[in-house]
Amino acid sequence: MFGPEGPSLRELAVQALSSVEHGYDLLAPKFDHTPFRTPDEVLRSVAKALAPFGPFEDGLDLCCGTGAGAEVLAGLCRRSLTGVDFSAGMLDVARHRAGPAGGPGVAWVRGDARALPFRSAFDLVVSFGAFGHFLPDELPGLFAQVHSVLRPGGRFAFPVLAPPRPTQAGFWMLLGFDTVMRVRNALWRPPFVMYYRAFRLGCVLGELERAGFTVDLCALPEFGRRGDGSPRARLVVAGRAQPAAGSVNS
Repeated sequence: MFGPEGPSLRELAVQALSSVEHGYDLLAPKFDHTPFRTPDEVLRSVAKALAPFGPFEDGLDLCCGTGAGAEVLAGLCRRSLTGVDFSAGMLDVARHRAGPAGGPGVAWVRGDARALPFRSAFDLVVSFGAFGHFLPDELPGLFAQVHSVLRPGGRFAFPVLAPPRPTQAGFWMLLGFDTVMRVRNALWRPPFVMYYRAFRLGCVLGELERAGFTVDLCALPEFGRRGDGSPRARLVVAGRAQPAAGSVNS
């Protein structure tokens, strides 16, 4: 993170004291050289797990950042892929990425995931590592938005990692990060919402079902299993139901 191509400590501090949007505008030119970018092995694993559900026509990368998720969509969607993010800086980097040769058409759209500028336009929506930017009480509205942009039979997919246990150093690192962010947001405006431990799988599955999705969990075998046999990583695949035979859409 602190190598010659990544951001300096000072740059990260300036970002953390900005709003989420402006912070990512500042970080955008160096974002792909930080651990915050979704690793390629996660992208490949998700693409492999989603392949049996496809092919799809049109895909959306929700909170797309610099566009790494477009690689997943390009291999699954035949007609078009769209990335939406509220950071103009991140989208600018995405636009300059080399697009997939001979792949679907690509569009980059500035927008808020909580008020998406589409309706029933996609067969697949994916998202990678963005949900820490949403507070738990924002999830119902967020999932309702995703449901509204999917066509009947469409899928909403995102990977989740098993949380570290209290006996692991990672548990205390994430707890410490969240604590620092809560103190920062209590003392400084505008807030910077980024909490690693606020996105709890049980609550998320319940909110998806309340938004009208049916939900499947697929293990991502490339990441192995924990000591108790549970997967280290899963793919949540939430489906928008097809209309019942003979029903009329309003």
